[in-house]
Amino acid sequence: MHVLVVNFQLDGLSSDQYEEICHELAPKFAAIPGLVSKHWLVNDLTGTYGGVYVFENHQAFCDYQGSELYASVAGNPAFANLSAKDFGILAGPSAATGVF
Repeated sequence: MHVLVVNFQLDGLSSDQYEEICHELAPKFAAIPGLVSKHWLVNDLTGTYGGVYVFENHQAFCDYQGSELYASVAGNPAFANLSAKDFGILAGPSAATGVF
């Protein structure tokens, strides 16, 4: 498994507008090869949004990273202070907590 965590604030886009766009884009994310799940994040107190992506493996993450969809997220001018960090999974402890 491989995880990508993305965070940003909205710039020139309301929360309601962002949520509408998310609903439109969800099927495109669901079709990403090797994507196990995508969790859409929001913190209303800080105005922070983002996603947690869980991929089958590092290669699936790399393939997504080279996609047009990834480029459209990374280059979106409405996403201020964008950060994207990827992580491997510690399989043993994760299995012990029932996650994987």
